[in-house]
Amino acid sequence: MTGGAKRSGAVFPVLAAAFLGALALSASTGPVSISPRAAFDAIFGGRDDLPARVLLSLRLPRALLGALVGGALAASGVAFQALLRNPLADPYILGVSGGAAVGALTVALFLSADASPLLPLCAFAGAALSALAVFFLARRRSGVSPERLILMGVVVGAFLNAVIMLMVTLSPPGKIPGALYWLMGDLGLGTPRRVAVLFPYVALGTILLYLLSRGLDLLLLGDHAAFQAGLSVERVKTATYLTASLLAGSVVAVSGLIGFVGLIVPHGARVLVGSGHRRLLPAAFLLGGAFLVLSDTLARAASPAGELPVGAVTALAGAPFFLYLLRRNGGRS
Repeated sequence: MTGGAKRSGAVFPVLAAAFLGALALSASTGPVSISPRAAFDAIFGGRDDLPARVLLSLRLPRALLGALVGGALAASGVAFQALLRNPLADPYILGVSGGAAVGALTVALFLSADASPLLPLCAFAGAALSALAVFFLARRRSGVSPERLILMGVVVGAFLNAVIMLMVTLSPPGKIPGALYWLMGDLGLGTPRRVAVLFPYVALGTILLYLLSRGLDLLLLGDHAAFQAGLSVERVKTATYLTASLLAGSVVAVSGLIGFVGLIVPHGARVLVGSGHRRLLPAAFLLGGAFLVLSDTLARAASPAGELPVGAVTALAGAPFFLYLLRRNGGRS
């Protein structure tokens, strides 16, 4: 094992500790004080008082939801950056978030409260339909090029954003504030049931991307070099695109639109473990989960009048980093 491999291997215990530490900090932050002993008794001892109910019903599910959402967005961002060979790509560039938002807003704004269980399903369906629309619009006989995927994603995303604005404009006045808050990103819907529903989607999508690691490594070399190495280029592209799109769409269904996680975190993970996707994907998942959980903890603690949308916090952190990437990569291919 080389020195670089040893160093990158030693990073994973640190990332795992940061991931668990972010969960612990989130679960302990709030107006109701919960000591480590009370938390241990609530989780393992069956304790049933106010701190235990707050921890198990509110804080811990919210922290776990943030970890799943952040990890999934980061893993999806890694896949899109490899697929498009573009360091500025993220899960939202191909219209996935817009499709999920249209599906979710249809339920939240225009259907009755009894239809609220349909919100994740409709958001997931909207993400799937938008991803398929972009894919088939970009497809040609010679295959799918990264340039056409980006172009069709921008076109479909712009159309869906217009649909979102029209829906909000025509929605009942009492529902507009909640819709706008959801569009800025919100982990307040974190419940044990939602975490249990989301977990299989995130686990399956992340595992599938990990199984595509070798193909993602070869795609970075270019289509011709990947084909010469024996890779079925179009199959890997299709599998990567659909898996990453549906992974991002599944988390948008329960958290709203949270930007910049899929852009920032992959770059931080590459600094820590390199560009090999067998290490990069799990590192990005752990780092993305910790980043979003800490962002949500800050969003809850920053405003005495009420919590901020977590999407606003990630945007405040991500926009300067995005400008830094643009400046650093200016003049480079």
